[in-house]
Amino acid sequence: MKKTAKIMSLILMVVICAIALVGCGGGKKAERELKVYNWGDYIDPDVLADFEKETGIHVIYDTFATNEDMYVKIKSGGSDYDVAIPSDYMISRMIRDGLLEKIDTSKIENYKLIGKDYKDLPFDPKNEYSVPYMWGTVGIVYNTKMVTDPVDSWSILWNPKYAKQIFMLDSPRDSIGITLKYLGYSLNTGNEAELEAAGKKLIEQKPLVLAYVVDEVKDKMIAGEGALAVVWSGDAVFMMEKNPDLAYAIPKEGTNYWFDSMVILKGAKHKAEAEEFINFMTRPDIAKRNVEYIGYASPIPEVVKMLDPEVQKDLASYPPKEMFKNWEVFSDLSENLPKYDKVWTEVKVAQ
Repeated sequence: MKKTAKIMSLILMVVICAIALVGCGGGKKAERELKVYNWGDYIDPDVLADFEKETGIHVIYDTFATNEDMYVKIKSGGSDYDVAIPSDYMISRMIRDGLLEKIDTSKIENYKLIGKDYKDLPFDPKNEYSVPYMWGTVGIVYNTKMVTDPVDSWSILWNPKYAKQIFMLDSPRDSIGITLKYLGYSLNTGNEAELEAAGKKLIEQKPLVLAYVVDEVKDKMIAGEGALAVVWSGDAVFMMEKNPDLAYAIPKEGTNYWFDSMVILKGAKHKAEAEEFINFMTRPDIAKRNVEYIGYASPIPEVVKMLDPEVQKDLASYPPKEMFKNWEVFSDLSENLPKYDKVWTEVKVAQ
């Protein structure tokens, strides 16, 4: 009987413990989670793995190809991302549309490491909604074995000599923007006549274009499929590392000087985790790994000093300040956006 009583007591204790564990979620702490929305191929995958390992936060990670794609998905309400990494002009638009949370930088210890040149920028003048991630330029990557002319002007993209050897960015702001600069206009213009002129110029160029591309341009230029391509500077760095015949130029007419920044989306379910992620991404050792993987420029001076001296002097990565005079940062188009959409539609449907 005593043995039976002991067994019954043991069973009763097991049952009580089991009930208690079920009531506390099985004794297992609920897994922390974070949903991140970023450009394709824009983070070292090992960095994500290390973030999960260090913090215990499970990351759900999705990618987009353009700012516009990202905006539509978030604006439609069909997603529940916590962190996104849009570009300057899109950050302005998202602030205006109430899609972003203010960021408490006191909770992001590494924010103090961001260089002063990358704060108080036009798209977030009070540094309330964004933390810089990367910056760079738009230029031309070209194959030195295929291009025999100087690559110092956007005009080369209209040279019939390179027909069906030119890749253009499948991005309205970038392709319209560089055409506006070529014509001597601001890449933020709202002037209909100037935009119409840019549209006509792009339609004139279309028979020379091999394809309108985004991320796939890297593989194509590395493989020697084209002579010239409009690219973001970091992609140029990656391509030149893979194919020594490639070089990068920033045309004399000027270009886009852009910033991609980390933001927390309105109503984020995991705001504390988002702040941890942003702080992790701005930690110098982590930021350096991302810079070396991606090829873009860091807004953290301490990180730049850690890079190879050749990289610090590379035109594609850290161009000299004297070149900046004709450069512009994209601004939010606001009411002028339909004008750009109209121009781009006309270019894409032109035969």
